[in-house]
Amino acid sequence: MIIATQSLAQQPELPYRQIPDYPTSYTAATVTARMIDGLGFRYYWATEGLRPEDLSYQPNGDARTTMEALIHIYELTRNILNSVNQIPNTTEKTADMSFNELRQKTLENIKATSTKLMQSKDEDLADYKMIFKRETGTREFPFWNEINGPISDALWHVGQVVSFRRSSGNPFNSKANVLVGKLME
Repeated sequence: MIIATQSLAQQPELPYRQIPDYPTSYTAATVTARMIDGLGFRYYWATEGLRPEDLSYQPNGDARTTMEALIHIYELTRNILNSVNQIPNTTEKTADMSFNELRQKTLENIKATSTKLMQSKDEDLADYKMIFKRETGTREFPFWNEINGPISDALWHVGQVVSFRRSSGNPFNSKANVLVGKLME
């Protein structure tokens, strides 16, 4: 379980306060990187200023808490990064982290994924298989499944975090403009 938060003064500069400039060309890798950047921007603002009561918010007994949703998003971003780094996913447990550590590591995973994709020379992303290595064997999926699986799932859960924080009385910053990817002053 993730516990304790650091003060904001202790938190390092995090990526995705603003979405990076878009690439100059459209390729499979640059378009996917931009989608990942959109995830990063949304995650940054969905998690900015979360309070302990937001993290423990749970709409009902069958739903995850906000913190549990954030852990799941972290695990999804780890899966996505593993694919672009061609590393198999294992049943590795998520280490105990503070909320700020979890947020930082999630944003770093997203940024590292985008950077790797932007540097990619593999136009069709065929080398970026999603691999699951378990005691019972190994399963591989093409990158297509990464898009409709973990990437889409992470976006879905970021939306849940926004909804949950609104329900717990701490709405998403309305100045965070997802169309232009920056905070409107």
